[in-house]
Amino acid sequence: MENLWNDKDAKKAIKQYANVSEDVALRVYTSRLIGAEPKLVLHGGGNTSVKSRTKNRLGEEVEVLYVKGSGWDLDTLEPPGLPGVKLDPLRQLRSLPSLSDEAMVNDQRTNLLDASSPNPSVETLLHAFLPHKFVDHSHADAILVIANQPNSVKLCKEIYGDELGVVPYIMPGFDLAKAAAEAYEKNPQVKGLVLINHGLFTFGDTAKESYDAHIRAVTLAEIFIQNQPRQPLSPGKEPASDDDQEIFKAIAPVLRGLYREQSGNSWVVHHRDSGVAREFASSKECKKWSQIGTVTPDHVIRTKQKPLLLNPKQLDNPERLRSELSAALDQYAEAYHKYFFTNQAKKGVDLKELDRLPRVILVAGLGLVTMGKTVKETNISADLYEHTIEIIQSAFDVGTYKPLGDADLFDMEYWSLEQAKLGKAKPLPLQGQVAYITGAASGIGRATADLFAQQGANVVLVDLNSDALEEAGTLLQKQSKAGVIWQAVDLTDDDAVAASFDHAVQTFGGVDILISNAGNAVQGRIGSVSNATLRGSFDLNFFAHQTVASQAVHIFLQQKTGGALLFNASKAAFNPGKDFGPYALPKAAVVALTKQYALDYGKEGVRSNAINADRIRTGMFTDGFIAERSKARGLEPAEYFRQNLLGREVLDTDVAQAFLHLALSEKTTGSVFTVDGGNIAASPR
Repeated sequence: MENLWNDKDAKKAIKQYANVSEDVALRVYTSRLIGAEPKLVLHGGGNTSVKSRTKNRLGEEVEVLYVKGSGWDLDTLEPPGLPGVKLDPLRQLRSLPSLSDEAMVNDQRTNLLDASSPNPSVETLLHAFLPHKFVDHSHADAILVIANQPNSVKLCKEIYGDELGVVPYIMPGFDLAKAAAEAYEKNPQVKGLVLINHGLFTFGDTAKESYDAHIRAVTLAEIFIQNQPRQPLSPGKEPASDDDQEIFKAIAPVLRGLYREQSGNSWVVHHRDSGVAREFASSKECKKWSQIGTVTPDHVIRTKQKPLLLNPKQLDNPERLRSELSAALDQYAEAYHKYFFTNQAKKGVDLKELDRLPRVILVAGLGLVTMGKTVKETNISADLYEHTIEIIQSAFDVGTYKPLGDADLFDMEYWSLEQAKLGKAKPLPLQGQVAYITGAASGIGRATADLFAQQGANVVLVDLNSDALEEAGTLLQKQSKAGVIWQAVDLTDDDAVAASFDHAVQTFGGVDILISNAGNAVQGRIGSVSNATLRGSFDLNFFAHQTVASQAVHIFLQQKTGGALLFNASKAAFNPGKDFGPYALPKAAVVALTKQYALDYGKEGVRSNAINADRIRTGMFTDGFIAERSKARGLEPAEYFRQNLLGREVLDTDVAQAFLHLALSEKTTGSVFTVDGGNIAASPR
């Protein structure tokens, strides 16, 4: 493994973080070096610390442990992510015969220098009980290959000699902290400790010394593993298709629907396009190797204790495919319940069972699929299991793979301090849902995309204007925690529309909400307008709505969890303007389309509603157009947008709020929702 320490960069870090001590600045620097290497830590894994001195409010000098705080990742660590804890009170805790987790957390928090700091790491006491100034901890892949061998102690001796100590598995907390300190004190010359089934700690008097020891330990393990002959995987039963996209397109919406049925929540499906994962999932070995356990107990809250295995055979029969996947999920859930019930009884505890749904699915012919309530969750699980596959294979190259058993994993999975890492924030109203939005580069479409993403929806932005779409998508992606993708699509091209929905399924697993918003205000006196002009207007202002709606409904029916069709119909559907027939006629047809979908698919839970908006400043309203329409009404251009009963301009964000209202109105269908400030002439009758 490459050592990334750079003297110039270290000095830059000291200068960059001049508002904190040099110790903390260097602690941030090497923490980020460790965090930047996914073979060392992933997604909040690992922790680091530095012991330093500072003055309290009375001017007295105190020794402080700065240790990574909860909620921070090493690769993005900043000084506030290293809460300072008074060190002497922590060291004194070692004299106690035992200490509960609750008491440990309380003692750590009550000794914080700043009460607003995040909770110090659950392994704070381990850092505190070691005497070294800098301490680094990771879950390095190569270390886990060695630490999950039944003869791991012997292997560590062979690889490291007396350079590293070894600590048997103990759950993180007070007991592990004491055991690690004792292991060091048996041989104070060691530069680190291998924690069996867990990871690696290294330490030193300087940031560089501790970091160098870490990289050296991992490198020696990597060299040892590379010197073992690679064991080839054996091909398993043939999958139903050799086209991975075909497999995913068939199973993803069904999985989303089944997960929602069983949990009441919306889920996102992620496929990690990896040849290594595909080969592993399609092998004979996968059936046994993948079911042994997690490579480190820290992963269990993200991946469950084992993945679900699938080799779906009914890809061309939706009902049989659903039955096949449902049976596999039921079997997994039954096994998980048995795991929970058995371990709860053995330990004599009374706990609330977590959901029984797998987070990781290995699909023959497809590879690695993950499920989560957010895109972030699915990516975390996929990252962790992608590394897990390599660790398991390397473990069998070295010898065998013997991680922790179910009893220890159960303790970690149901440990309150571990569950706290997942957070308890109330989910947003549209969390896990996927909204497909047309005309999303500007105006109403862009405002709606912004609002739906704020409410937790993953959004698919579609527009003909590729430059404006790129700008809108990039900005929203930076601002949003939800998933955001975009694609330039000609909505009058049926094949392009179908491909864009396929892209939505490949990215998120399905679609829940359609905002059919795109349109163009085509004008002309109805008796003299050409049929070509009228047909062109119908292509975009009516048939495009039908095309996207039919694609969305197809996915809704695969998911079997209903869905929302939301159309932008316009007030012109009810109150066409003079010389506005080419636009008003297809918009009137959209209202009829809205009601037809409500009638035809209501029993399947599909809700179909429309927005009747008027005079919204969008790209259709050029200065010339506004001047023309104002003159026709005897108005000044400034008055045009306020000519309604309330005398107030209606904004694109007002229409977006109306779309959101309808998306959340689970018992409303076949309706037209008016957003125009009051226009009696356009009121539906």
